Amino acid sequence: MSNIVAIVGRPNVGKSTLFNRLCGGRKAIVDELSGVTRDRHYGKSDWNGKEFSLIDTGGYITNSDDVFEEEIRKQVLLAMDEADSVLFVVDVLSGITDLDETIAGLLRKSSKKALVVVNKVDNSQRQYDASVFYGLGLGEIYQLSAISGSGTGELLDELVKDFPRPEEEEKPDEIPGFTIVGRPNVGKSSLTNALLGQERNIVTPIPGTTRDAIYTRYNKFGHDFMLIDTAGLRKKGKTMENIEFYSIMRSVRAIENSDVCLLLIDATRGIEAQDVNIFNLIVRNKKGVVILVNKWDLIDKDTGSVKKFTAIIKERISPFEDVPVIFTSAVTSQRIHKALETAMEVHHRRRQRITTSRLNEFLREAVDQIHPPAVKGKYIKINYVTQLPVHTPAFAFFCNLPQYIRDPYKRYLENRMREKFSFSGVPLQLFFRRK
Repeated sequence: MSNIVAIVGRPNVGKSTLFNRLCGGRKAIVDELSGVTRDRHYGKSDWNGKEFSLIDTGGYITNSDDVFEEEIRKQVLLAMDEADSVLFVVDVLSGITDLDETIAGLLRKSSKKALVVVNKVDNSQRQYDASVFYGLGLGEIYQLSAISGSGTGELLDELVKDFPRPEEEEKPDEIPGFTIVGRPNVGKSSLTNALLGQERNIVTPIPGTTRDAIYTRYNKFGHDFMLIDTAGLRKKGKTMENIEFYSIMRSVRAIENSDVCLLLIDATRGIEAQDVNIFNLIVRNKKGVVILVNKWDLIDKDTGSVKKFTAIIKERISPFEDVPVIFTSAVTSQRIHKALETAMEVHHRRRQRITTSRLNEFLREAVDQIHPPAVKGKYIKINYVTQLPVHTPAFAFFCNLPQYIRDPYKRYLENRMREKFSFSGVPLQLFFRRK
């Protein structure tokens, strides 16, 4: 089960600054002008070993205060409907406003966990002023400064308190979930219909016809899994409608709850920046991935077309290039069953457990071939490796100086591990710890 956290509040209270702080990067534009965030941003974060997705709902600029308030109200309702928890951000400098009261009223009626975040509290006087927000009737308040980061630890402790740990989420007996993802109008619903052999989903040339994630049990040809067709993940600047924000949240949740993602790329347009963004979202969630180049029947081909197209894709998704690439056509059903077989293989690779003895045999061979380079005259010795008991492939390497293991050597070990144990399409996690 995924954990989705939505940040809500009126404009210019620091929602995007808090989003950037919690995600560890500047993914949202921040400006003193209210309403700068017109699109929605989503990112991954973790605290105390518990991961969650963060949605920055943003604000609207309109000429009518009535419409302005109504749009914010819609965002809060959507966030409460789809998110697991809500961070309600308010500004200590302006106190409680009418819009704050409106949002608080909606949150009080909801069963979702809502935490009041009083932002811009960076001195003792403002700590005293923040107490007025107890009047919102939402319980404890959390004072912080999103710019400096002070106070975020207490907020995150409370936020993730009831989230399950990754190892608690593992349910190996359940049937796997395969999610079809991609930009709008790349053929996701057509592929679903072709696989199911029926017109399960509406298909039109208009991008965005599918608004919701659609779950269907697939039990044919020896395969048994849940097939999930998602709404297209658009470029952020185009996610202006509330219903589309809802679709994005559903798509993110579908990816997080899946085992393998089938990423569709439009052969007539090639791999674009948004395709790479979706690929990175899949990898950040540590899901298996198979890339399907759809509409291949529309391309004028020669003997080297597949090899050239594959090389371009792997260059764009680097450094994680060990991903199956299959050229398909949902309309003619070309190679769609091979896509399913490959997805099932990736699922089995993602679930495989490797014995400690085999891992350490691999480690000896890898280190004998290329030893970790010395750093500052210090000799690095990797003693032992074991697979961690989590639901995605993760390995702990125990050594004398883990802080001196550099990224190139980590990539070397990962590549050798992929060659030895066949992890094509599966993101790996390598941790280096002191013995």
